[in-house]
Amino acid sequence: MKHLLCTLLLSLALFAAPALAAGTKPATPAPKAVEVEKEKPQSNKEVTLVEVRKRQRRMFLLDADNNVVRTYHIALGRNPVGPKQQEGDSRTPEGKYKIDSRNGKSGYYRSLHVSYPNAEDTKRAKAKGVSPGGAIFIHGKPDFKFWMFWKYNKMNDWTDGCIAVDDKDMMEMWGLVKAGTDIIIKP
Repeated sequence: MKHLLCTLLLSLALFAAPALAAGTKPATPAPKAVEVEKEKPQSNKEVTLVEVRKRQRRMFLLDADNNVVRTYHIALGRNPVGPKQQEGDSRTPEGKYKIDSRNGKSGYYRSLHVSYPNAEDTKRAKAKGVSPGGAIFIHGKPDFKFWMFWKYNKMNDWTDGCIAVDDKDMMEMWGLVKAGTDIIIKP
């Protein structure tokens, strides 16, 4: 009976998910699909800067000479236009931060913590009488993704303000980006 129930649920997930995905719209218009081949490393030096370009949905890893080491396609918060203003606004921050810690046992496929909020973010939120929020990460897909695989893809902005990459990209980044690395998030 248990096996039959599992088979039924799996079948339902496999057949219903495409129909559900076809009938839903992303919270924000998805950027046009532009497949970019992974760039070969142009440098053997260590990554000293992570640069995020929100409009382009791209993240660049750079070395000390500003050579691009790797480029990744990203997904952002569900409300990606403009900098994060307060907790719960589903925006991805904009500004200068640091990767200040790494978590290999996150609820997502690994995560790199971004030091949001900085002093400017805190000042702006305080002036509005709101919390700036926090818990901004670069991470892979959630561990519970098996039943909603269609949602967590390169075409949708689906996070609560984090920067998401494919798990294989996160695995590669994990070996390249150390705690203490600078990160700039641009509009």
